[in-house]
Amino acid sequence: MITVEFKQDAQLIGIMTADPKEFKTGSKGFYSMGKISIGEKRYQVQVQMVEIGSKPKEQKA
Repeated sequence: MITVEFKQDAQLIGIMTADPKEFKTGSKGFYSMGKISIGEKRYQVQVQMVEIGSKPKEQKA
């Protein structure tokens, strides 16, 4: 699990945790989705981190 912080003008405005995920493509990484408030407004947020080179190589038949 990875903790992701959102800051505006160095002030913490939100925290999310991204859990390990294996994407449909076979790549590995971390993913999270949630909502944060900035002032009076709410936002839907997605965080996706994909490990470069983690997608399995295709084997030739």
